[in-house]
Amino acid sequence: MPLPHFLFLIAAVILVAALTLWASFTAGVPLVALALIALSGAVLVHLAQGDRHDHDA
Repeated sequence: MPLPHFLFLIAAVILVAALTLWASFTAGVPLVALALIALSGAVLVHLAQGDRHDHDA
């Protein structure tokens, strides 16, 4: 992946994350609820991996 595309991808992710935080705080979503939603999403992605492991052991 060329460096400009990679840097644009990083900038886009940061911008969308900031926009998401701004929208959730504007809507009055508590920080704890937002953290639980993010944690639940991470758990679901982890469990969806199945038998694939990140290590060689």
